[in-house]
Amino acid sequence: MNQELLQDQRIISPLEILRTIFGYEHFLGMQEEIIDHIISGQDALILMPTGGGKSLCYQIPAMVREGVGIIISPLIALMQDQVDAMRQLGIKASFLNSTLKASEAARVEDELLNNRLDLLYVAPERLLTDRFMYLLEKSSISLFAIDEVHCVSQWGHDFRPEYIELSILQDQFPTIPRIGLTATADATTRQEIINRLGLNNARLFISSFDRPNIRYRVGLKKNPKQQLLDFIRYEQEDNSGIVYCLSRNKVESTADWLCEHGYTALPYHAGLEPAVRLKHQRRFLQEESIIIVATIAFGMGIDKPDVRFVAHLDLPKSIEAYYQETGRAGRDGQKAVAWMVYGLSDLVMQRKMVEESNADEQYKWIVKRKLDALLGYCETSQCRRQVMLNYFGEDPPDPCGNCDTCLEPVQTWDGTEVARKALSCIYRSGQRFGANYLIDMLLGNANEKLLRFGHDKLSTFGIGTELSVSEWRSVFRQLIASDIINVDITGFGGFRLTEKCRKILKGDEKVFFRKDPKGKATKQQKKKEAVIAWDMPGQEDLWDQLKSLRKKIASNQGVPAYIIFNDATLREMAIVHPRSLHEMRSITGVGKTKLERYGQMFLDVLLASQSYQRFPDQHPQKN
Repeated sequence: MNQELLQDQRIISPLEILRTIFGYEHFLGMQEEIIDHIISGQDALILMPTGGGKSLCYQIPAMVREGVGIIISPLIALMQDQVDAMRQLGIKASFLNSTLKASEAARVEDELLNNRLDLLYVAPERLLTDRFMYLLEKSSISLFAIDEVHCVSQWGHDFRPEYIELSILQDQFPTIPRIGLTATADATTRQEIINRLGLNNARLFISSFDRPNIRYRVGLKKNPKQQLLDFIRYEQEDNSGIVYCLSRNKVESTADWLCEHGYTALPYHAGLEPAVRLKHQRRFLQEESIIIVATIAFGMGIDKPDVRFVAHLDLPKSIEAYYQETGRAGRDGQKAVAWMVYGLSDLVMQRKMVEESNADEQYKWIVKRKLDALLGYCETSQCRRQVMLNYFGEDPPDPCGNCDTCLEPVQTWDGTEVARKALSCIYRSGQRFGANYLIDMLLGNANEKLLRFGHDKLSTFGIGTELSVSEWRSVFRQLIASDIINVDITGFGGFRLTEKCRKILKGDEKVFFRKDPKGKATKQQKKKEAVIAWDMPGQEDLWDQLKSLRKKIASNQGVPAYIIFNDATLREMAIVHPRSLHEMRSITGVGKTKLERYGQMFLDVLLASQSYQRFPDQHPQKN
């Protein structure tokens, strides 16, 4: 255990560290069991949702065990914030990466060699150098924590080749515990992590993947930019959020669109200069009401706790990717929204990208199955949270009541006859054409192209007039999602029949489609549905004063505001309204060091506030 902390703060157990340093009264879920397991010197593979407290599972053991905890993190741009957060708590932490000058790196190396650190953050590329391996051999190491460990998986959504080489730790340091941590990994990915990193003897800890504070919503693309703008304007005004797009061009145009409508939206993708990407990331982390529009290159390891929404303008590649990306919302446990729109073109594009890749057939098969699971999630009429948790091996007993399909139940209809018409039309036209052409044929629209091929003479011409264009698009979208038809990427993207259609065409199997919602919500409805973090009417002024003080302190130190105190801590201050530093110590997230540094300043605001005069008897105690 860190001797200075032991002497100065009389820490005697992991729970005492939790309370004294981190300012939390109790461990959550499996944290205590995991921490005891690692302190005993054992390996572990930890699957815990974003915001579930994974970091404590290696931070506390690193402070208890003799030596320095080595944290392997994939993004050097985030290390500074992680280290700043630890230093705010009085924990001796540092990082080694290419951003340091030679003199700064030498100082950190000296701290490592002389056991003057509790935690050292390092990128996998740096760890694998001969120089760093030499330093590790000369140092006292308490543990190795491999963050975002799913990056080792070639089947995963964030594959990093250098992660595979981390198996060297097993060979070079067999007696030092290794901890793999991730928020997402299905059974296939978990097994690959174990095999590649030699974690065969590691104990597997799987927490619930449920994030009950996130509201999941999926809609159909109509006018996606306008849909996004309406969502932000009516439900997320002044909130921080992330918008994911598939292409760099779409990232740029969407960011420009939001800026034109009065929002601070910053693009982030691999085509930007590194300095620009870093600048935009820093602004997002340190400022409020910033929207990042990004490709999936952005977000891994983002620790910003007050992201109130994550929006997808394009379909992700898998449920794991979707879960990982949406998990960046609501890390503080407050209300947040995962909002997505998608359409037929998304399905076609994703299938085409898989088929056109240079990967082997096994890889393509696995990726397609993952995509199929995501399509099933999008098209479900059941509780979305149940579908997602079932994918990760959980069996939630009841619908969640906090997703769109629970709040507005989806109707289904018997589409067997309609499906047979669509399949017959595909077959009789030669399995060469896409949705637009087929819909014209079904509706009897004899355009020039259709006449040229003579398809106005086919028996399927005009047999689908009972549905509209949008309804037929929904049918084709759901047929693709169910793998009853697929996209032929060897030609011009035409639809082809799969084996699944045989029973349907013979009349041996029924097909049920979900009804797409009709109509447009009014502004009043949207306002009513808005999900916001603040729900204590009458105390908005106090909330603004607390945030203003936090921002001032953070700006003076050049750190993100949430590193001082996150929103959940400020909110508890406003609710509990402590009258003294002793009572301030009871607020979740206010540890000994932060109490000494900032307690009196925030207490002064609370005591001077009008809210204190209005509610003198309101003082619930922390559990």
